[in-house]
Amino acid sequence: QVQLVESGGGLVQAGGSLRLSCAASGSGSSINVMGWYRQAPGKQRELVAHITRDGSTDYAVSVKGRFTISRVNANNTVYLQMNSLKPEDTGVYYCYATNRWVKYDYWGQGTQVTVSS
Repeated sequence: QVQLVESGGGLVQAGGSLRLSCAASGSGSSINVMGWYRQAPGKQRELVAHITRDGSTDYAVSVKGRFTISRVNANNTVYLQMNSLKPEDTGVYYCYATNRWVKYDYWGQGTQVTVSS
C-alpha cells in the first residue's frame, strides 16, 4: 500500500510563489505517474501537472510557464513549484500517484493554497 502526504500549502499574495511537496511511503516501487490535481470551491477537480518515472511532464494550459513539477524517484517525492500565482490558483491541491502494475490511483489528503489579490 502507498500513502501520500502533502505539505507546503498556505496563503500568498498574487504574484508570489509556493512550493508543494508530496512524499510517498509504503510500496514506493509500485508507483508510476505522480502529479497534482486541484479543486476550487464549487468547481470540479482538475489536473494541474503530472510527471512519469522517466521525467516526462504535462501541464494544464492555465499553469504552463508558471508551475514546474519535478520528482525524486529515490525517495518517491514529487514537488510542484508555483510561481506568479494568481487568485484563480486558489484551491485544495491533491497529490496523486498511479500504480505501475494495476489500474489504481493513490491520493493525498490535500493541502490548501490561497492566493489573495
